[in-house]
Amino acid sequence: MSEREVERGSGVAVWRQIGEALAEDIRNKLYGPGEQLPPEPELATRFSVNRHTIRRAMGELELSGLVRIEQGRGTFVQEHAIDYAIGRRTRFSQNLAAQGMRGHLEIVESQVVRAPEVSKHLGLSRTAEVLRVQMVGKAENRTIDVAEHYFDPRRFPELEARLRTTQSISRALAQYGIADYTRKWSRITAAMPSAPVARLLNQPKTRPVLQVEALNVDIDGAPVQYSVTRFAGDWVQLTVSDND
Repeated sequence: MSEREVERGSGVAVWRQIGEALAEDIRNKLYGPGEQLPPEPELATRFSVNRHTIRRAMGELELSGLVRIEQGRGTFVQEHAIDYAIGRRTRFSQNLAAQGMRGHLEIVESQVVRAPEVSKHLGLSRTAEVLRVQMVGKAENRTIDVAEHYFDPRRFPELEARLRTTQSISRALAQYGIADYTRKWSRITAAMPSAPVARLLNQPKTRPVLQVEALNVDIDGAPVQYSVTRFAGDWVQLTVSDND
C-alpha cells in the first residue's frame, strides 16, 4: 500500500491526492484486475477524510478508466479489454468462448413499436410494426454491451419468449428455420450513452461508448435482424474481419 499521506494546504485538492495514491497502488499491482478496492469507510479512515471525499476520488478514477463502480457492490480495478470480433458471422457467445469466457444475453424489455427507419432496414413498409428487444450482453455475469434488436414480429411470432429461454439470438432464430445468417453491413461510431444505457453498463454517462449499427440477413439475402449495440469502451476492443 502506498505510504503517501494527504497534505492539506499543499495546493492540490485532497480528493485528487487520494486518487493519485490509489492509482499508484493499482499500478504497483497491490490491487489486481477485477479485484475490489477497500470500502469507503475503510478508505476514509486510512486518509482521515469523510466518505464524500473518497467518493469524489473514486469518481475521478472511474473517469480515467482505472476502476469501475458497481452500485451496491463496490469499486473494482478495471480488467483488460475483451477482443470482440465483427465479421460476416458475428455471434456473441462464440466471441467470448474463443477467449475462454462464458457469455449470454438477458432481456431488459421488449415491445412492438412503429419505427419507419428500422422498418425500411428490415424490408418492411414504413408503417409496419417491428419487435424491439433491448438486451444486455454479459461476459462472466458482467455487462459489456446494451443493444436494441429489431425483428419482423409476423415472421418471428413469440420470439421474445424464445429469446428468454435460449438467452441466444442464434439459437432462438434456429427454431424458426434460420440455420445461418450473415452480417450484410456494420457501421461503427463513438457516441455518448443515454442515462439508462450508462446505468446498465455501470459507467458514467459522460464516458463515450462504441456504437455498432448492423443488419443481418438470411442465406437468401432477406433481412432478419437490425440492431444498434453500445459497447462499454473500456471493456471491449472491436476488431473487424472479413472472415467468417
